[in-house]
Amino acid sequence: MKLLTTLLLAASLPFATAPAQAQTDPLASVAWLAGCWAEQGRDAGSGEQWTAPAGGQMLGMARTLKGGRVVDFEFMQIRAGADGKLVYMAQPQGRPPTEFKLLRQIDPKQPEAVFENPTHGFPQRVIYRLAAPDRLAARIEGTLNGKELGVDFTLQRGTCP
Repeated sequence: MKLLTTLLLAASLPFATAPAQAQTDPLASVAWLAGCWAEQGRDAGSGEQWTAPAGGQMLGMARTLKGGRVVDFEFMQIRAGADGKLVYMAQPQGRPPTEFKLLRQIDPKQPEAVFENPTHGFPQRVIYRLAAPDRLAARIEGTLNGKELGVDFTLQRGTCP
């Protein structure tokens, strides 16, 4: 009887720990980024789109349209790095990826993620902040030619095409 109890207890352990493991998924802290975001002040179709976390990553793409033509695009990815902390991978114009490590996050009541790569040319930081449930404030910043520079992007949650 003791052996049967031990086997049943051992068999139930994966189920008992599954919720705790799910709560420690680092991507859960940036899941608010998932969805389609239209960039304000740009031509229709400009913005970002992020997948929901799955398989240990979130995939994103951004594009800017002007006069009905794509003038800029970028592929992005957020995933856990080797140390378990989030990294943001950027591939502007499809170039090889540049990695930015998570510098800090604000509490869940004010979702924000700041990614940094101090050795990269401009930008050195990529910032996403959920300004309201339907509004995203994005920013890139750093030093360019010895001067501090920041570029802000205001995005509105929309329906995905």
